[in-house]
Amino acid sequence: MSNVEPSPAELRCADRAPTAADDGPAVEILTPRDVPLGGPRAITVRRTLPQRVRSLIGAWCFVDHFGPTDVAVSGNMDVPPHPHTGLQTVSWLFSGEVEHRDSTGVHAFVRPGELNLMTGGHGVCHSEVSTGATTVLHGVQLWVALPDAHRGAPRDFRSHVPEPLDHRGATVRVFLGELCGSRSPVPTFSPLLGAELLLPPGTELALEVDPEFEHGVLVDTGGVDVAGESVAEAELAYLAPGSERIALANNGRESARLILLGGPPFGEEIIMWWNFVARSHEEVVEARTQWEAESDRFGAVTGYSGRTRRLPAPQLPGLPLRPRGSAR
Repeated sequence: MSNVEPSPAELRCADRAPTAADDGPAVEILTPRDVPLGGPRAITVRRTLPQRVRSLIGAWCFVDHFGPTDVAVSGNMDVPPHPHTGLQTVSWLFSGEVEHRDSTGVHAFVRPGELNLMTGGHGVCHSEVSTGATTVLHGVQLWVALPDAHRGAPRDFRSHVPEPLDHRGATVRVFLGELCGSRSPVPTFSPLLGAELLLPPGTELALEVDPEFEHGVLVDTGGVDVAGESVAEAELAYLAPGSERIALANNGRESARLILLGGPPFGEEIIMWWNFVARSHEEVVEARTQWEAESDRFGAVTGYSGRTRRLPAPQLPGLPLRPRGSAR
């Protein structure tokens, strides 16, 4: 998904992660901000990452959470061809269907319970359009920052449908990494964890996790306790490295659905602006200039027939991109 804010903030993202032994609460609650994607009938997403207090969770650098949205009221999702550099996009739906086309030549449909992962290292472009079969659109769009050694990775696209497994009453779908004895076959450029968990009412469990990872728990529906802290719908709970288990409890009357993200602290500074992940102001300027010039760097999307041929880049700020915040 594109970040279609008309004036996207620049973020220089440092990665000093606390550990479980640091002073302060074990759980840090990140609240979302609403961001409209598109025009007057825009779909509004809830963005919990990045923000001023935290930029990264492992290599996860962007978390958008949207829906459930009745497209008859809001209008369909229609994101014209747009570029990416230095990252991977991870699409995961709970309901609805999105048609994906990209400059690798892939034409695919994003469906509930199916991972779609696109690599845009050196450069890629793609479009996303909700299909006519969609009545309610609901899901998450995630970005992964590529480590410096792999920022020039070629375009790629992978899909995977993880088998659901029962883990002490919870239903778990592991789409990246490993959890509860289930491992995703999809390769990544840095160690990652991505999973959906469905917790029926009354479910309590202690998930065994890698203590080298920091983790984020995004609550989609319901409310849960994470390590003893109450986390409401649309909030993201951050947990520092150092713990071998994450305690989860659904004390409500309805099922709760969560997205669990994780990875070791990224260890690199990045600059995020619009749809680019870079290391310097000059890199961002170059990528923007090449996109506007329709450079071969990004390729082209074929078959898209939306209202706009391609998404123009916003204007850069008047000053060089400077630090706007960092992980504590």
